[in-house]
Amino acid sequence: MKRTQTAEEREREAKKLRLLEELEDTWLPYLTPKDDEFYQQWQLKYPKLVLREAGSVPEGLHKEVQAAFLALHKHGVLFRDLVRVQGKDVLTPVSRILIGNPGCTYKYLNTRLFAVPWPMKGSNTRYSEAEIAAACQTFLKLNDYLQVETIQAWEELVAKDKASIDAVPLCIGPDFPRVGMGSFDGQDEVDIKNRSAYNVTLLNFMDPQKMPYLKEEPYFGMGKMAVSWHHDENLVERSAVAVYSYSFEGPEEENEEDPQLEGRDPDVWHVGFKISWDIETPGLAIPLHQGDCYFMLDDLNATHQHCVLAGLPPRFSSTHRVAECSTGTLDYILQRCQVALQNVREEADSGDVSLKSLEPAVLKQGEEIHNEVEFEWLRQFWFQGSRYRKCTDWWCQPMTQLEELWKKMESATNAVLREVRREGVPVEQRNETLTAILASLTTRQNLRREWYARCQSRIARTLPADQKPECRPYWEKDDPSMPLPFDLTDIVSELRGLLLEAKA
Repeated sequence: MKRTQTAEEREREAKKLRLLEELEDTWLPYLTPKDDEFYQQWQLKYPKLVLREAGSVPEGLHKEVQAAFLALHKHGVLFRDLVRVQGKDVLTPVSRILIGNPGCTYKYLNTRLFAVPWPMKGSNTRYSEAEIAAACQTFLKLNDYLQVETIQAWEELVAKDKASIDAVPLCIGPDFPRVGMGSFDGQDEVDIKNRSAYNVTLLNFMDPQKMPYLKEEPYFGMGKMAVSWHHDENLVERSAVAVYSYSFEGPEEENEEDPQLEGRDPDVWHVGFKISWDIETPGLAIPLHQGDCYFMLDDLNATHQHCVLAGLPPRFSSTHRVAECSTGTLDYILQRCQVALQNVREEADSGDVSLKSLEPAVLKQGEEIHNEVEFEWLRQFWFQGSRYRKCTDWWCQPMTQLEELWKKMESATNAVLREVRREGVPVEQRNETLTAILASLTTRQNLRREWYARCQSRIARTLPADQKPECRPYWEKDDPSMPLPFDLTDIVSELRGLLLEAKA
């Protein structure tokens, strides 16, 4: 079943089409470092974009991080994601893994990734391989380093702004003089630290030589894209993003760009930036050499879009983010389950479930949480196959626990249905109950059908065994362990009939 586009998606698609129509057969201008006005344009239009050249990063950290990338690649734990774009399933050209604070998740393109925990104090994570454990430790170390560097970059930006100095430090090499923490007052310092407190990193890998098809950049003619134009999703507002880039480079790639070449060098990886929906300001294509880092500060991610332009060699990146986790941690969803199940009374003798309250608002909330657990957590997790077990068993017990709590919610829904079917229930009370639960049950039926179809899709069937989507929870019609059927078509139809009957 094809998902209807959201208003935001429709608006974004309409803007893109209008922009392409305005361009007709012409390219928008863009600049690279060999253009005279490149740094001036960067300073004027992209001041919150900061590049740290590889030489300014400690050599020991480079070696550790690059070894960690290779270890994860060797163990086969970076995966292409089967994401949802405009109602269609698409396999990303880039392979990824999320590493971060225990219990954190990160959602992009309607796909929730579950963080492989890095070894924080007080956490106890069992990894499948010692090299994977060491790699997670290394990315935590890189995270700490980039957090300090982000705050430093922010200080430099604020200091220059306060002093009304035009020459913002955009491209910072190893000898760049640092300013002190005196740039901030107390509240600013706390705010900047919070907006630089990276809680996850999304690791990426792609070998362009093994990709049969990559999209061409559509506005500037920048060449092949590994990642299309986008804003990073699901981040704390105005928070920073830090990216460490590691491409395999031979001696020939380390030379300066050929001055005779028009536009960007297609053999070298670049990050592209543009102001969203702006056709006046030239874009930037910034070459990324082995070990370079760049930082997107403040609202840059909201006001600008960026893309990743493929070079020839394979490339890894570690993209550190302040994920917006108010509804995206294990603790959060377990607390939501407790809220829903506060209304459930289990009979000690029979094991049957009854409800403490039939207040419509309480029933409505319970069914909404039921949907949240099933479609934002359980189905998201199992749609990704058994990939997480290749790294750690950390998520196994929580998912088992969530499934048990979800099953109690199925029994709670069954108890509500018993109540609306009970003879002698006042018409007004029945109507209020039906109105409270019908939308959630209709959504549940539609989403179950959609997730089931996604798991059976042609593209899903092409994936390796450990990545094949699993439609879970799933059960057959006559399963005695389940109080309700998987397919809710008849139940939804019955409830609609009862509601119409009451209104007749």
